Amino acid sequence: MSAVLQPVEAHLEPLDAARLEPVLQIEQRAYPHPWTRGNFLDALKSGYHARVLVAGDEVLGYYVAMQGVDEVHLLNITVSPDYQRQGWGRVMLDALALWARSLSAQWLWLEVRVSNTRAISIYEAHGYRRVGLRKNYYPAGHGQREDAVVMSLRL
Repeated sequence: MSAVLQPVEAHLEPLDAARLEPVLQIEQRAYPHPWTRGNFLDALKSGYHARVLVAGDEVLGYYVAMQGVDEVHLLNITVSPDYQRQGWGRVMLDALALWARSLSAQWLWLEVRVSNTRAISIYEAHGYRRVGLRKNYYPAGHGQREDAVVMSLRL
């Protein structure tokens, strides 16, 4: 007999310094080359659109996006390893697209590691298309670099 999952009610809140600790903990667990506290603080100081997905007191995930002229660039989107494969990434992508549309943005852009095939498939299922490759974009450890797939979504 399998366990029955209870529905989780979650909502998005602005990311601020008070929510930074759980975000940093998730970032450390989720990536071999995580964003630093300084990366997040710089994004907040720059006024980037940063949101945390919260259920009760638990941070399920977060994203950071930068508004440009007629476009939005997704800089970081992460679901806590404890809550992956439950659709929360899609929830945040939907929220990001709604926000971008409210700004009259025409495009959403992102980069993703070529090795992150799971994320690429989520983006493609969400309507994003591969439009290019950035050579040696991401650090990969031991002095190596990894290419990034550039993806876009026409709003």
